Amino acid sequence: MRSSHTNAPAGIKLEAVTAWLQERFHIEPPITVALIMGGHSNLTFRVSDSASRQFVLRRPPLHSVLTTAHDMAREFRIVRALADSSVPVPRLVGMCDDLSVTGAPFYVMHFVQGIVARDSMLAATVAEQYRPVACKNLMTTLSALHQIAPQDIGLDDLARSDAYISRQLRRWMRQVSASNTRDFPLLHEVHRALVERTPQQDATGIVHGDFRLDNCIITRSGDIAAVLDWELCTLGDTRADLGIILAYWVESEDTLHPLTEPPTVVRGYANRRQLIHWYCKASGCARESLCIDFFYAFANWRLACILEGVYARYKTAAMGTVPADVERFPRTAEALVGRAAATLGGASPI
Repeated sequence: MRSSHTNAPAGIKLEAVTAWLQERFHIEPPITVALIMGGHSNLTFRVSDSASRQFVLRRPPLHSVLTTAHDMAREFRIVRALADSSVPVPRLVGMCDDLSVTGAPFYVMHFVQGIVARDSMLAATVAEQYRPVACKNLMTTLSALHQIAPQDIGLDDLARSDAYISRQLRRWMRQVSASNTRDFPLLHEVHRALVERTPQQDATGIVHGDFRLDNCIITRSGDIAAVLDWELCTLGDTRADLGIILAYWVESEDTLHPLTEPPTVVRGYANRRQLIHWYCKASGCARESLCIDFFYAFANWRLACILEGVYARYKTAAMGTVPADVERFPRTAEALVGRAAATLGGASPI
């Protein structure tokens, strides 16, 4: 076996990964491995062989992994279960829990061609007439996920499904405490308000946990080719996913940008009200039953907790190279918690 070049990214042993792949799929060494930027949690790499075959490898951060987070086998199981469902996911190659291969559990899937609209430049590569199509298909796909009965695809034992929001509120407060970044009084105040106002759970199903435009691969004609990043997927109140996508979605007049270069400010992408309309139409749910303001506030608060944790991991080198925009995370978290507080106070932007 010919060896690849020695400049492997941190967390990858080229010869061991090559051997593992060769046991499961016909590849032509040497392979090259490059970190795919855009994620701030699990590490995602593009793997290419000399015949231009492409794969994607997912593994946990290099260190400082929080309890219950970054479970590769669990994520692999979810993607495998959805393989023949109405929700498109990448085809899988295999799962490896042998730590000698590259230092951590990982799984590999086939590379899916399409656009991951991480920023406005990439979002603009979708022709303007297809941008509303992509937005509508995004919400139709989300509705399709929520309509899958977990027991029908073998995921009914994935997690507890009851009291989802209460458990999430406890979980993310624990994560923030474990990261121990700084004093953040408003984060705790909003947490208490969310605990007091948690609605009854009426919509139980599969929750993606991080559903947004740039966690999907879209085609140039606006189809959803694959949904990615299932590490936060669980069972619970599906309305939480709607709050998440609305919290990430940025309209042209918004001053708060959870993402550094929001893709959805490009002309032709829908606004939040349109997203809600399409979700309601696809799911058959009335807007009033979705408790939009609560789940929007919860999603903003939760995203602030995530950013606090990500910031802490970058500061301890758990994620490798620190990106230039990492210093904005604390300020963004403060703005997100402020928006959650304002929404709970009756000043909802949607």
